[in-house]
Amino acid sequence: MSQAEHTFDVILIGAGSVGAPTAFFLSKSGFRVLVIDQEPSAGQQSNKNAIGGIRATHSDPAKIRLCQRSLDVFSTWEQQYGDSIEWIQGGYCFVAYRQQEENTLKELLIKQKSYNLKIDWFSAADLLELVPDLNPQGLLGGTFSPEDGSASPLKAAAAFTRHAQRMGAQFLFNAKVLAIHQKGGKVTGVRTTQGDYSAPVIINAAGAYAKDVAAMVGQDLSVFPDSHEAAVTEPVAPFLGPMIVDIRPMPGSNNFYFYQHITGQILFCLTPSPSIWGTDTRETSSFLPQVATRMVQVMPRLKHIRVRRTWRGLYPMTPDGFPIVGWSHTVSGLLHMVGMCGQGFMLGPALGELAVRMIDGHLNSDDNETLSYLDPQRAFAAQEVLK
Repeated sequence: MSQAEHTFDVILIGAGSVGAPTAFFLSKSGFRVLVIDQEPSAGQQSNKNAIGGIRATHSDPAKIRLCQRSLDVFSTWEQQYGDSIEWIQGGYCFVAYRQQEENTLKELLIKQKSYNLKIDWFSAADLLELVPDLNPQGLLGGTFSPEDGSASPLKAAAAFTRHAQRMGAQFLFNAKVLAIHQKGGKVTGVRTTQGDYSAPVIINAAGAYAKDVAAMVGQDLSVFPDSHEAAVTEPVAPFLGPMIVDIRPMPGSNNFYFYQHITGQILFCLTPSPSIWGTDTRETSSFLPQVATRMVQVMPRLKHIRVRRTWRGLYPMTPDGFPIVGWSHTVSGLLHMVGMCGQGFMLGPALGELAVRMIDGHLNSDDNETLSYLDPQRAFAAQEVLK
């Protein structure tokens, strides 16, 4: 390759939930893009382990705005680009079986509605009309947001990658970034296991390994991988519309959630407590009995469905549960888009568009407010309620 063939406008480190859509939107805007990933294809790290939920029903303005835009992208993708990414607008249902959760969900409604989210509180009787198979015993009610939904993380990553390539983006797979080159306090490119590449802008979208990338420029980034397990059942006839979320903390877990996929399979995940820090992705013997007990308590109908397989992936966590999105404060030209806390799939498309505006200098007032919540230098003092 000539020097020109090794020179780009933007180099993306990571071809996952954030990197793939960002490459698509940058290429669509005319940037010459190189994406580097140590895996053999796009979406083979955290993206592949996601169960596919997409919601705008968050507790903070930044993620609400971003996911509203992502929902627009996912819900219209097949119509605009022709790829089936298994989008389903099934909605999200947060259930309340204790007064604490009822109070939390009702308080969040005020902020959520202020951002024009279509979400309401349903009494127990009304919620059972919507989701008849919920356990009525002790049910106080819950919220339902019909515009949320789900899609296939791997099909979406493949679609973003394919269209980015058609628009000129280059993907360098089976390659690891070894160093970030700098000159005069600015990034100039990267050294990889497959050679050196130049660009004035480098985007850190390395997921669970974002901290290692930041360390290449001497920056200590507050991103820590946390292991979560998920599973999928055999397919059954359709009976469940929305994603069901139970945010009650219980021994060994903070919350859990499940939904019925377009194939009829039930996909489910649990948030462990305490967190399981590190990069170990081996399945455990404790996950399935623990999550199954919680699921059958909320929806007794599930007790006879057989589980096909379990797996374990990494959530790149931050101290407050909010992503880190912003320019490095120590070296010019390095943009961090990391720490998605298990929500990279639903945030990715909107972050890709935001990256375009950050690089070309066309930020709007909403962007500036969003970035203030996600600044890498923030105090990490708040806590995401629905993480």
